[in-house]
Amino acid sequence: MKRVFSGIKPTGHLTLGNYLGAMRRWVAVDQHQADALFSVVDLHALTVEHDPARVRRLSRQAATLLLAVGLDPERCTVFVQSHVDEHARLSYLLECVATDGEMRRMIQYKEKAVRERARGGSVRLSLLTYPVLMAADILAYGTDEVPVGEDQAQHVELARDMAVRFNQRYGHTFVVPRATSPGVAARVMNLQEPTSKMGKSDDVGPGIVYLLDEPDVVRKKVMRAVTDSGRDVVYDREERPGVANLLEILAACTGGNPEALSGVYESYGALKKDTAEAVVEVLRPVQQRHKELCADPGYVEGVLRDGADRARAMARPTVDAAYRAIGLLPAPSDTQAGAGAVVNAAR
Repeated sequence: MKRVFSGIKPTGHLTLGNYLGAMRRWVAVDQHQADALFSVVDLHALTVEHDPARVRRLSRQAATLLLAVGLDPERCTVFVQSHVDEHARLSYLLECVATDGEMRRMIQYKEKAVRERARGGSVRLSLLTYPVLMAADILAYGTDEVPVGEDQAQHVELARDMAVRFNQRYGHTFVVPRATSPGVAARVMNLQEPTSKMGKSDDVGPGIVYLLDEPDVVRKKVMRAVTDSGRDVVYDREERPGVANLLEILAACTGGNPEALSGVYESYGALKKDTAEAVVEVLRPVQQRHKELCADPGYVEGVLRDGADRARAMARPTVDAAYRAIGLLPAPSDTQAGAGAVVNAAR
């Protein structure tokens, strides 16, 4: 089977965009058709100023929601990134292969660095180098496919470049992965700013539907969504981004087609009402399952523990091979170390 890896950062509460753009595909497709790994990539949450307690809380919530949306630990591997040392081990090796220019060309680095400076903060080195850690996340597992949104495709291309470069310099070690992207609602936009992604890291959320929002809150946010000038319900992402966003969300929730749905509605109000109800119904079983899992924290902890054990067993051979290939001296085995201790004790 092909191997799939994807991760979710605990930098904010998970959103409808996370679900429709990625998580639902993981549940419906990837965990059934691949040897799939899904990780809460908590190390990536440390690249900007953060509250340690909040990162821990959001990491647990994200892991619980991965299970609540339908990921089955009997079919796939669910784990927390920092519980598997191989991610950090491989990241440094790949830093020794990456270039400064590659890092500074990353679009997300440029955007986030500008925001950090605008807030008067300093830009952490890890913000520059985190695409290398992302490449390590992918390459450690011999990943074939990485399901990502448009905004992350550049990072998968970097992982491909680094795999090829490492293999050419030091011998074949890594599988060269490729990015895959879902179709409808691959990028759900902010309801108040329909030209911007519905991001979970935003501090305020009038345009963001969170997976754990109450039904009335969901309805209020959707009904207040920004539309466009004119009265006709037309699907046109360039000229009518607000309406197009609502049509794509409705299509993703109901299994319809946004262009076909545009011909069904004569008013923005009717479109908003149906979209709101469709979102509420999609989130209802997720919220119910999340509530059940929160009542049984031991189960979630057990899934994460077993997932980390499985992930570690998959990653270690590749990372160890990379250490050997790049020229590092192998560590003494436990047997050799024990024999040395016996000799030293005898002396």
